[in-house]
Amino acid sequence: MQMEMPSPSGEELKAARLKTGLSQVEAAALMGYPVQTGSRGGLQSRTWQALESTGDPRNMPGPVFALFQLLTGTHAEFVLVKSDFTPAANAAQLPTD
Repeated sequence: MQMEMPSPSGEELKAARLKTGLSQVEAAALMGYPVQTGSRGGLQSRTWQALESTGDPRNMPGPVFALFQLLTGTHAEFVLVKSDFTPAANAAQLPTD
């Protein structure tokens, strides 16, 4: 099964973030992007700012954007479901030779 995972434009990424109600810093922290103290003392993510910028050539990779949508419950087709699956517990249930 081939899944379409296009990279979002800066405008699309910003709209997706605003839909979730997250700030740039919260979204960056969720996705593991660096967050640092800005010149006025508050936190910022220059990486996330660049990804949302229309003047910056960098775009978030499509699979990373799909993960952002899954983690925030905004994906158009799929949702994450918490599972009781644990590798150790399931390994104990495997037949032994």
